[in-house]
Amino acid sequence: MAGRQKEKEVPDEVHQNQILRELYLKELRTQKLYTQYHVNPLRKVHTITRKPMSWHDNLEEPADDKFLNLIHHAAQGPRKKYPETQTESQEIGWYSEPLAAF
Repeated sequence: MAGRQKEKEVPDEVHQNQILRELYLKELRTQKLYTQYHVNPLRKVHTITRKPMSWHDNLEEPADDKFLNLIHHAAQGPRKKYPETQTESQEIGWYSEPLAAF
């Protein structure tokens, strides 16, 4: 009983070719060729921001003078921005020149 094993029949090349042909034709029936693409309106679109240091993104945009002035003004120290102190803690060291010259 252990010595007897069922031998599987191996299909010959003609039958194997016919099986592959049927499989190929079934796959072709289910495939669709899409030539027009569009965005799915039901899916949320995540926009990707541009890279700030890339040279090709900054070529088209002109420099914004108002924004540059705002940045330069913010980078200045408080003594150059304001004529007087704005907080009490700024009063310490506001007048750093000596009162009397020796």
